[in-house]
Amino acid sequence: MNRRVKKLQNYMLEHKLDGFIIGSEANRMYLSGFTGSNAMLLITLEDTPIIATDFRYLEQVANQCPDFKCIDQKQKSALGAVLEYAKEKDLKQIGFEADHVSYSTYEVLKGAEETTWIPTKNVVEKFRQIKEEGELEKLAKAESIGDLAFKAIVPFIQKHWKDGLTENEVALEIERVMRQNGATGTSFNTIVASGAKSSLPHAVPGDEPLKKGDFVVMDFGCIYEGYCSDMTRTVVIGEASEKHKEIYETVLAAQKAALEGIRPGLKGKEIDAMARDYITKAGYGEYFGHGLGHSVGIEIHENPRFSMMEEQVIEEGMVITVEPGIYVPGFGGVRIEDMIVVTKEGLKNFTHSPKELIIID
Repeated sequence: MNRRVKKLQNYMLEHKLDGFIIGSEANRMYLSGFTGSNAMLLITLEDTPIIATDFRYLEQVANQCPDFKCIDQKQKSALGAVLEYAKEKDLKQIGFEADHVSYSTYEVLKGAEETTWIPTKNVVEKFRQIKEEGELEKLAKAESIGDLAFKAIVPFIQKHWKDGLTENEVALEIERVMRQNGATGTSFNTIVASGAKSSLPHAVPGDEPLKKGDFVVMDFGCIYEGYCSDMTRTVVIGEASEKHKEIYETVLAAQKAALEGIRPGLKGKEIDAMARDYITKAGYGEYFGHGLGHSVGIEIHENPRFSMMEEQVIEEGMVITVEPGIYVPGFGGVRIEDMIVVTKEGLKNFTHSPKELIIID
């Protein structure tokens, strides 16, 4: 039996559920291994777990989901096929993912009057917080692909920036290198922001050319075998002023303080404070407005987080980013981001790109 499914069955026993339907893409993949776009899972206490899908994915399911019985939905929806099966098996109490069900889907569920529908929140997501060894290997590989992209992008910028190289062209090259080295896609929209625009934490790359005296923030990640990576590096074009250096060194020192302090047993907000307090004491507290980091796995943004509001205790096996930043409107910004796994002793850093200030001449 799939040990992840077994965890869910134990939850079902504890909460007196006969079945549990899973429709969210990430949780579906976690439990079954299925990576297609259309399917619905039904987990029961006794039978082989069910996956319903359409003709396009029948062969894929056979290859990816050996622990599941596949139902061809034919002229129904995947949900309709699952509900029909549940009715045949006389399942009375079925859990569903309240955070991932649309109103129209809920209306369909309510129509199955013979069943009592039990809303749940973050059941499978909590299982996903502690990564298994195989997951850690995929996350580390995904991040190593990001390292290769950064190694390639520095000389690329150095070679082309005087020719009017744009943010879009930098983003395209980063993505090309990641694809070339085994990525199946990006884990989020690549961020490349130069000059004053670098003060926007989630800036969208545009046709702005890189210019002398610009900060250039590059935040990017890829997907490798279904798992995400995330890293950020900031460089300066041409020459760095004292203000550039001061902001950069403040962010770097704040990140170092957090990396040295991370260990299991602390709350997320306590780890956030390690970097935030340093930035605040340096006089830049008002310019660090986001959390220190977020968990990463099948999805790019998972929980728990390093943030001012995070009460959850951080545990061994969680993979989380450490990404302090300073963003000064009208001047520019710096973010430095690594992706780490929490260990018994502290952490292991999956990101190996250099962090000293790089001035691209």
